[in-house]
Amino acid sequence: MTRIFVFGAMAGLVAVSTPVQAADLPVAPEPVDYVRICDAYGARFYYIPGTETCLRVRGRVRTEFRVRNFGDAENAWGDRDTDGYQWRTRGYLYLDARTATEFGTLRTYIEMYMQQQNNGGAFSFEKGYIQWGGLLAGYTSSNFDFFTGYSMDAQIESYSDQTINQIAYTYAFGNGFSATLALEDRSSRETGIGLNGGVLDYGGTRMPDVVGVLAVSQGWGQAQLMGALHQVYPNSTYNGLTGGSEDELGWAIGAGVELDFDVAAGVSVALQGVYTDGASGYGSTGWVDQITDAVWDGNSTETTRTWNIFGGVSVGVTDHWIVNVEGGYHNVDAGADAYDFTQWSVSGNVMWEPVKGFEMGPEIQYRDIDYDAASGLDDTNQIFGTFRLQRSF
Repeated sequence: MTRIFVFGAMAGLVAVSTPVQAADLPVAPEPVDYVRICDAYGARFYYIPGTETCLRVRGRVRTEFRVRNFGDAENAWGDRDTDGYQWRTRGYLYLDARTATEFGTLRTYIEMYMQQQNNGGAFSFEKGYIQWGGLLAGYTSSNFDFFTGYSMDAQIESYSDQTINQIAYTYAFGNGFSATLALEDRSSRETGIGLNGGVLDYGGTRMPDVVGVLAVSQGWGQAQLMGALHQVYPNSTYNGLTGGSEDELGWAIGAGVELDFDVAAGVSVALQGVYTDGASGYGSTGWVDQITDAVWDGNSTETTRTWNIFGGVSVGVTDHWIVNVEGGYHNVDAGADAYDFTQWSVSGNVMWEPVKGFEMGPEIQYRDIDYDAASGLDDTNQIFGTFRLQRSF
């Protein structure tokens, strides 16, 4: 009996002294890295979990019914095989990532959309660039372009509005003043070289455009002085017909101002003027096929000169209604009369925003083109219409 008691006691001691198995311990939960709000760069930024990078994600859906030119003869409605209307829907994605560094904010930006128009789809990479302090490199709006309109930017543009590969540096002086120097891809600014009544293409790229800007942005609005150098580089066909290389250096200068007024729900007034010599693409994006940067006059290459003035008014009638009107006039003086013409255009729209970020409304656009008699072309006017619905979020 004593022996049984001793063995039982020893077993009990062994049981008590045996360590608890790891499987029996409670498991500590993995730490959760919750999304944190980032208020350093404005509203709707948040920290990407596990990083010190702030990200803002935005989107937009746009659908519009576009009535194409129904002005004079030889328009979209007069050609049975050309679409008289375009029904277009786009879905946009915007990504904006920013990180604070000792040399300034490091920013990367991406903008793209998918599109369905009539029976065809398309994808467009709209913008993509890296920005570090005052340095910017990538694909974005040209530094030369200042006023880019109050219209929907639907079918006629009276101004230059180019998105271009570039590298630029902007120095901020303080109090809203800054200066920018940039190298921009030449390709989007090539308008053609006139020869024997036709317009030939450029040769391959050799020299990027050089753009310089002085700008100010303050409470009253903003203003800008800009200039550009542009290489006129004809293709081999042109050189073969003219007997040798006829390269030229074109240039453009411009100035613009936009004033903001605290009237009604907000009023803005913009005015811009641009003069070009051998760089017509800086005057307007919406040129006709007749436009050139230079023309062979039978003896030498003569650069094309243009005068361009355009502006607009945007009136917030109420918090939910806005009225926009804009227009432009352009005079083209080429090296041969056959390439001379004048152009003026006007656009107007009324937009209703019943809910923040959701707007709809119609737009009408008109353009008149008067060709020099030597061109053999008939003067023409064009009319375009658009109705748009758009939701941004």
